[in-house]
Amino acid sequence: MDFNVLTPITIGFFTAFIMGPVFWVLLETSITKGFRAAVAFDLGVMFADVCFIAICYFGSMQLLEVEQNKQGLFVLGGTILLIYGVFSWINRNKKNKEQPEIQEFKENYFGLAAKGFFLNILNVGVFIFWGGVLIVSSPTSGKSFTNFSLFFAIVLLSYFLTDLLKISVAHRFKSFLTGKGILFVNSLISLILIVSGVVLIIKGS
Repeated sequence: MDFNVLTPITIGFFTAFIMGPVFWVLLETSITKGFRAAVAFDLGVMFADVCFIAICYFGSMQLLEVEQNKQGLFVLGGTILLIYGVFSWINRNKKNKEQPEIQEFKENYFGLAAKGFFLNILNVGVFIFWGGVLIVSSPTSGKSFTNFSLFFAIVLLSYFLTDLLKISVAHRFKSFLTGKGILFVNSLISLILIVSGVVLIIKGS
């Protein structure tokens, strides 16, 4: 392992709190259908994330093979995160008004997993986000497929464990996930993305 394990853990943790359609459906599924149903939905989401990461990796292999590209990758990755963060900041007030509805599945865990997969795979923003994360992390994880796999395995495991925590406490935080509480979390995550993007751009300049 040629990287600090805290880096992928931190990425996974904060990724779990990016409030898109998947975030709200996951919490709603937990509250209305229970823990197992929410886990099934989340597994579908995670599988879509694995597909995105694999596509981004194999699409960027040539860039990663050139050592001189690493500084440029910091700038590119930082720019993507900055734009994503600004977009999230602009739309942070809309997200709490656009919580998607879910259908009744009646213990059809495969159906919930499929819903999680398709809801995530059809979100272009998620693909752009993972592309930015991969580009930013490439100087850390290196061009070794083993290091890359281990790095993103830790990211996804951290992401999944954080989701399990969210699912477990969804009922307790139901009252918080409205109005000012939603706006606060949306704003915090957007600012983290913006600041991270700026820092990476400066580092690569």
